[in-house]
Amino acid sequence: MSIDTINNDFLDLFKQGKSLLDDKSSKFMNTKREEAFEQFKKLGVPTLANENYKYTNLVPVFDHPYTVDLQYRTVMGDLNKLFYCDVPELDTNLVLLSNGWYYNQNRKLDIPEGVIVCSLQEAAEKHSEIFEKHYGKYAKPNEEGLVALNTALAKDGIFIYVPKNVVVEKPIQVINLLRSDRDLMATQRNLVVVEENAQVKLIFCDHTLTEHKYLSNTVSEINVAKNAIFDLYTIQNQHLNAAILNSVFIRQEANSNVLSNILSLYGGIIRNNHYTIFDGEHCENNTYGMYLMDRNQHVDNFTFADHAKPNCVSNEHFKGVMGDEATAAFTGKIHVRRDAQKTEAYQRNNNLLLSNDAVINTKPQLVIDADDVKCSHGATVGQMDDDALFYLRARGIHEEEARMMLMFAFAHEIIEKIRIDALKDRIDELVEKRLRGKISKCSTCAIACHQ
Repeated sequence: MSIDTINNDFLDLFKQGKSLLDDKSSKFMNTKREEAFEQFKKLGVPTLANENYKYTNLVPVFDHPYTVDLQYRTVMGDLNKLFYCDVPELDTNLVLLSNGWYYNQNRKLDIPEGVIVCSLQEAAEKHSEIFEKHYGKYAKPNEEGLVALNTALAKDGIFIYVPKNVVVEKPIQVINLLRSDRDLMATQRNLVVVEENAQVKLIFCDHTLTEHKYLSNTVSEINVAKNAIFDLYTIQNQHLNAAILNSVFIRQEANSNVLSNILSLYGGIIRNNHYTIFDGEHCENNTYGMYLMDRNQHVDNFTFADHAKPNCVSNEHFKGVMGDEATAAFTGKIHVRRDAQKTEAYQRNNNLLLSNDAVINTKPQLVIDADDVKCSHGATVGQMDDDALFYLRARGIHEEEARMMLMFAFAHEIIEKIRIDALKDRIDELVEKRLRGKISKCSTCAIACHQ
């Protein structure tokens, strides 16, 4: 199927399903939907001709007869009984989504007064003032085809609001469960608003409960206000028939602090778009990423740090371990604008190749329009350090165990940045098992039912 055919199919889907899309959605969302539809007409699904997607061919991903649910499909059974995260040490406020739709659960959240955690649809209706101030303001459909497609088809997702001066002690864990009796394309839209002096930690987890083919197109908009502290952890651990397209847009105001950690542990095709704009002075942003790929898996991380205001600091570090015939790509862009003096921006991408057939394409980039800055970027691609391996073997450690220790130490530099101890321990355990080849999917999540 050609890209023109794919794009036309989505245009037909929108036209034919418009009444279903508009149903139970706010007028504001539907207006944004119309605007995005017009932008998708111009942009379409990104192809290899798009410089930002030159290493990831999305045409085969979209060239499949997926089912697209334009209205909520009732979940058979209680998802709270079908699925639970079997890590008792990980004490979180657990929220479930089903195929991108907020799951109405009978679970009381341990959150302070004034904090809002609800569906996107409910937010548009009941919290319209906050919703309309931020929805569609940071993810721009006119610049990115996947965002335009998401905005045109978006019906639901999660809305999180943390009021001024409120600290949410217990992390919020959002688990999106892909569960269907047929191949499915899911559209999820999230909006997170962290007000002045507030603090919250958010964990996004994606899981598949059936072996069908899935395509997930998710967009998250996040606003972090003055002096706020926000942690975002994205854990991607699905099967080989799953394609994850994940776009995150973060706006930081003055003196805010953001930590983002993207952990791609398993999946067929993964594309992460991570945009940050520094829209106030003295912001700090630390963005980390780790990807473990083997077989014929593919992961592509695209980041853009937009230093629009002076006196901000960004630090970015991505690491990958590639085996078999796996492929990966990293494109990191740092733009220091003319007035963003005293900027400090650092970027690194390090890759470890375990086979001759593994491939990594890495392209760090700096665009500096200011003259009083400290910026650096770099990338490395290599194999196992023979000297380090010899050192370990000389001390009686078996070669296979020595290799595993070096790989784990390489990956752990990213894991140790996690600021939730139980989550850090969980990822450590999962990565070690993954590197030893003991598991292919998440073993710390209990699935009681597959259908």
